Amino acid sequence: MEHFIVSARKYRPAHFNEVVGQQAITNTLEKAIENDHLAQALLFTGPRGVGKTTCARILAKQINQDGTEKPDEDFAFNIFELDAASNNSVDDIRNLIDQVRIPPQVGNYKVYIIDEVHMLSSAAFNAFLKTLEEPPNHAIFILATTEKHKIIPTILSRCQIFDFRRITVKDIKGHLENVAKAEGINAEDDALHVIAQKADGALRDALSIFDRVVSFSGKNMTRESVTENLNVLDYTYFFQVTDLLLEYNIPSTLVLYNDILAKGFDGHHFVMGLASHFRDLLVCKNQETIDLLEVGEQVKAMYLNQSKNTSPSFLIEGIEIANTCDLKFKTSRNQRLLVELCLMQLASITFNPDASGEKKKPNLNRKDNSHSFVIPPSYFSNENGEVKVLVEEKTLVSEPKKEYQEPEKEVISKEITPESTRQIVEERPQIVAERNAKRVSALSLKSIQKKQELKEEIAANKPQAKNLPTEVFSEKEMLEAWNKYSKKVEKQGKFNLLSHLTMGIPKLKEHTILLEFPNDTIKVEVERAKYDLLSFLKETLQNFDIDLEIIVNETVDKKYAYTPIEKYEKLKEKNPMIDLLRKEFDLDL
Repeated sequence: MEHFIVSARKYRPAHFNEVVGQQAITNTLEKAIENDHLAQALLFTGPRGVGKTTCARILAKQINQDGTEKPDEDFAFNIFELDAASNNSVDDIRNLIDQVRIPPQVGNYKVYIIDEVHMLSSAAFNAFLKTLEEPPNHAIFILATTEKHKIIPTILSRCQIFDFRRITVKDIKGHLENVAKAEGINAEDDALHVIAQKADGALRDALSIFDRVVSFSGKNMTRESVTENLNVLDYTYFFQVTDLLLEYNIPSTLVLYNDILAKGFDGHHFVMGLASHFRDLLVCKNQETIDLLEVGEQVKAMYLNQSKNTSPSFLIEGIEIANTCDLKFKTSRNQRLLVELCLMQLASITFNPDASGEKKKPNLNRKDNSHSFVIPPSYFSNENGEVKVLVEEKTLVSEPKKEYQEPEKEVISKEITPESTRQIVEERPQIVAERNAKRVSALSLKSIQKKQELKEEIAANKPQAKNLPTEVFSEKEMLEAWNKYSKKVEKQGKFNLLSHLTMGIPKLKEHTILLEFPNDTIKVEVERAKYDLLSFLKETLQNFDIDLEIIVNETVDKKYAYTPIEKYEKLKEKNPMIDLLRKEFDLDL
């Protein structure tokens, strides 16, 4: 078996014109060599696999060429490569400094390439400073690193810095085409695009992936073989999902998503890919932005075809919903349900629940991140083709409620009858009137008059109570009901209200309960719970004529118990039997 050489080594550039995607840097270095304007300390920085070390070797070879050398001359005696990851001590730098003093035997320059220079220790950096600032005339230092921010500023200030950029998908794909032709491999255009995108701007990674796929698929490389080998979610899934969403076919969409999960793909990866798919469809809407689509010609035609069936409003809201799902995915405890809910929301963007035939317009001016969705009736059809529309329970809040009130719930029955429709229509004016009453300002006489008219209108529309009980009750029964309500408040955790209700003893005057408090603050707190308190007392005492009157008497001197004896006297006032208990067991305070 012949020795295999990986493509990254086999097709490593030997000249500056062969370097891919770094034309600005290679042109600068070539002109610097021609004009004898080359700095003695250079720093090559950038991501992995973009050509830093390759350019350093080409530079080291070209500066020693004078036209008299052999074609295969590599000037190996003049080029010294040092891996700073394993030679990062002060002693290693001192040995390097000692070698710098010796002039070259062949050629004009000795070139020192220090790779991963950010791995040097602080002491090694400091030992290298003086030599880097004033090297011998025959020495040139080329430092290469992927993390420039880890290099101390004193080193950066002594170097001429070249920032290598990520190689574009187009450039990587073009280089892969040349390699495929040289190797005699029939590769599809879309297959090379997938490899170029997977490489993330690193040509070395792209060549490594290329070798891996060739080992899998042989001489015929297709997009399907690339996606299968690299475990990449194929474009076709996103096209299928989008078609199903436009048809608001939720069952098929959920089944397709289940197939994607069954093949080992991550739900987060799917959501991000779906958002990118919507972005690409939006890009195809305008002729000026089609160049932003980095895909093969075959896939580009698919994008252009599907973009004709989608509206910009659908794509914009779809990107917003998918992006919201993307942000919530990592913190969600039920990630699958989160993605399925996202798909249902996407399907509901264009769903029309009415029979008008017009599509539902999305609300793009929405301030919050919530997205309502509608389940089409076809989702609930049974085997006989009959459609059963389930009407959900809605919470109607007509106005801001006080804390003692719970939101009114209007449960719409599954079977809508003329009687129920008439009842809803009759209740509607009351809700509208109450809502308008809240909007009336009290800053003018006209507004006060308007508010009074609305109040009378609400009272007129309010259903009259008929045959409500008015049982006679005693003050003792009233106090028992009062204590029951106090226990209810205590269970609810409203201890502030509990202290106000137990502050004094309520008195009964005919059907009115009188309460006396020392200030307005307590009165306001109790009035907030007045409605709930009266409702409880009316139900308990079976008398719906009960009313509550709260009086503020600032002259009332409220006595508070501080010492144990005062507390005991307070308890004895409420229950004299406690004194009998103390005497029976001979207890001390």
